[in-house]
Amino acid sequence: MQVDKTTLNDLAIFAHNEELSVLHHIDFTRTIGGREWLRYLLSKPLNSIKDVNNTQRLIQRIISVHAQWPQHITNGTVMVLEKFYDTPIDDMASRANPVNAFTYKLLHTADYSLVKYSVEHFTAFVKGLRLLADLLKKDGNPPNLQVMIDRIDFMLGKPELKAVLQTADSKTVTPVEMLKRGYFFRSRFKDECFQLIETYNILDAYYSMATACITYKFIFPVFVDDANPRFSATGLWHPLLQVPVAYNIALEKQENFLFLTGANMAGKSTFIKAIGLAVYLAQVGMGVPAQTFELSYFDGLLSNIQVEDNIIQGESYFFNEVQRIRKTIEKISDGKKWLILIDELFKGTNVQDAMKCSTTVIEGLLKMQNVLFVLSTHLYEIGEGLKKFPNIQFRYFETEVSNGQLLFSYQLKDGISNDRLGYLILKREGVVDMLEKL
Repeated sequence: MQVDKTTLNDLAIFAHNEELSVLHHIDFTRTIGGREWLRYLLSKPLNSIKDVNNTQRLIQRIISVHAQWPQHITNGTVMVLEKFYDTPIDDMASRANPVNAFTYKLLHTADYSLVKYSVEHFTAFVKGLRLLADLLKKDGNPPNLQVMIDRIDFMLGKPELKAVLQTADSKTVTPVEMLKRGYFFRSRFKDECFQLIETYNILDAYYSMATACITYKFIFPVFVDDANPRFSATGLWHPLLQVPVAYNIALEKQENFLFLTGANMAGKSTFIKAIGLAVYLAQVGMGVPAQTFELSYFDGLLSNIQVEDNIIQGESYFFNEVQRIRKTIEKISDGKKWLILIDELFKGTNVQDAMKCSTTVIEGLLKMQNVLFVLSTHLYEIGEGLKKFPNIQFRYFETEVSNGQLLFSYQLKDGISNDRLGYLILKREGVVDMLEKL
């Protein structure tokens, strides 16, 4: 699925303030490498329904054994292993025996202590991987999971590791055996060790996705092989909100354009982002924040939510809005399935101009039935003229005023809102009183 940097930023997949990002929200990794892999997996929507289904099955397999997941492999464990290969130490004998082991321990005390410490962590690491591979083994595993299990099986199948895997307590390991293991890990297992670390990092990233699905009660969406774009959701919510409101929404070829209105702060932007984020997570292979979610595979997802001006290049906000629309039209004219999210079209010009521009753009986009559109606007006046098009649906977020106070239910209703509450917000925040006292 094609997604650009603007869309990733609009949906807060990766945010400048990291704590407000989706990445941070679903990050339950235990290693730095796992987190890097999580970032990578989250940045690469998958290329087909088959790939999505395989990733869903992988995450679901991890969920099924989540309570048994070995916890003794930590980022500290991995750091010790990597440090062992970077730290210069005096050479160990290729064949340890009681004499040279005693000599090494006596004359190279610091190095022996490092070897012993590192071997203990190696032992914990390979035993943890052995347990992990055995835990995940199952007939019919998805190929992407089975490849990792086979890799672990192959690399841990070396005869030298048999005694290591059977070690009950590292304190019982003799200096001779300790140096044998140290020599093996350092001189004959380096490449394999780094490959196993990378394999564990990948599993750690998928473990994080599985943990997020469990923690936030995400459900796995159902993909349908449909030539036309569509999705339907019940109980859809935005996962970054502490107290989210759930929505029901459906778009398909016959009604592929959602015209959304409502007052400022009524919930339009959050709703649009919730749709985009759910579709994005679905095509990464993750669960989504909804009660039910069914969709076709989308070839692309583009948003037009947080357009900015460019002072350096002398480009106005309105000019950049126009450029974003132009580039969007160019992309979605390829006949493929797209989801387009537009929040407050043409905010950068006067109302009359915005109405004319918006009507022109919407009427043009309504001709494209291979694309799903969600568009919000304050320009409710243009809605009446759009009712002649059979493929547009109208929704709004209701707002009530009680005793001068604004009440937002964040409930999605059928129809068009004509709320104009900007002045009330200005007055509620005390700005009108401040101005009157100047």
